[in-house]
Amino acid sequence: MLSGYVYDFLTLFLTGAVAKGVLIPVTVAVIFLLATASYFVCVHLLTPLVHLITLKTETDWDDDLLNHRFLSAVSQLAPALLIAWLLPQVAQGHIGWTSWLEKLTRFYIVWTAVKLVNVFIQNLYTGLDRRSMYREHNLSVIVQAFKLVMVLVGVIIGVSILFDRSPFDVLTALGASAAILMLVFKDTIMGLVAGVQLSANGMLHKGDWIISDKAKANGEVLDVKLTTVKVRNWDNSVTTIPPYTLVSDSFQNYQNMRRVGARRVARSINIDLNTIGFLDEARITALRERGWLEGLGEIKAEQTVNISLLRRYLEHYLGTHPEVRQKDKDNSAIFMMVRQLQPTPQGLPLELYFFTNRTNWKRYEALQSDIFDHVYAILPHFGLRMYQSPAGSDFRS
Repeated sequence: MLSGYVYDFLTLFLTGAVAKGVLIPVTVAVIFLLATASYFVCVHLLTPLVHLITLKTETDWDDDLLNHRFLSAVSQLAPALLIAWLLPQVAQGHIGWTSWLEKLTRFYIVWTAVKLVNVFIQNLYTGLDRRSMYREHNLSVIVQAFKLVMVLVGVIIGVSILFDRSPFDVLTALGASAAILMLVFKDTIMGLVAGVQLSANGMLHKGDWIISDKAKANGEVLDVKLTTVKVRNWDNSVTTIPPYTLVSDSFQNYQNMRRVGARRVARSINIDLNTIGFLDEARITALRERGWLEGLGEIKAEQTVNISLLRRYLEHYLGTHPEVRQKDKDNSAIFMMVRQLQPTPQGLPLELYFFTNRTNWKRYEALQSDIFDHVYAILPHFGLRMYQSPAGSDFRS
């Protein structure tokens, strides 16, 4: 026994009576010195050795899991285990000296074990997040939920140790005060449930572009946590949204658009109804000379309405445009058409509905503007004019 070795050592310098009198505190001091030495051995010997081994292996998983934070937590656990192993040897017959030390040691072991498990869970999540095949799954909320559960388990066990009660007694006491706890931790509980729903249904991921009208958020998701979702808006401001707000109210997620690689354009122009009519031979000849009737089939004068020919031309123009997506056999929602809408007092709306390969906002807007610039410029050649409300200059002229 350790106390025997300490007693034999003390008798080399002290009398037997004095040695017995200081045996317990000296033994406790030796135990704490050994615990401190075990910590430094783990920090300065075990940690560099494991780090060296992980660098030599081909896989990257050991680098992610057995990193410095995890090995540091293991080093903190070593002295606690050593104290828990050696302290009972001193406790025999000296309960008053060591009972409180045993409580503190067991509490420290629980705290260190919870920290160790949480660090391992966080390292596992970091490793999964670095790999693109798992990045599309929103594991952040699940990881935080597991860490919260581990902390709650640690608190229950720690309280039971300090008050010499069974963990079930602590749970019973917590159950009796459940109403108060639910009121205090309402946001955390609602955030946990909502976060699990967002994760399980694949509704939200880090890096998604979302629009939430209620939260006035329009931008990229920075982080998804247990009680908050951070969105960096396109004006570089940051909006913090409770997860249950996204679950209870609708929001738009543009991530599927990025994944498919097709972004929709649905814009219309208002044609002045007074300019709609049949084409004459001269105008058809002029259009043919410019090459704008190629691929449209036979065109006969006095039988072709200008807006009908314009619609056929625009369908051909979009169909041959390299940046416009045509029909997709894997996605029936991707198609292209040019159609008339219900006439209004502001003219006849002619809508261009198509999908483009450009999903980047700036490049998407540039392509959309180029296409409609062409549409605006070609209208007069078909004898058509866009409707525009008269301004003061129009009345003066």
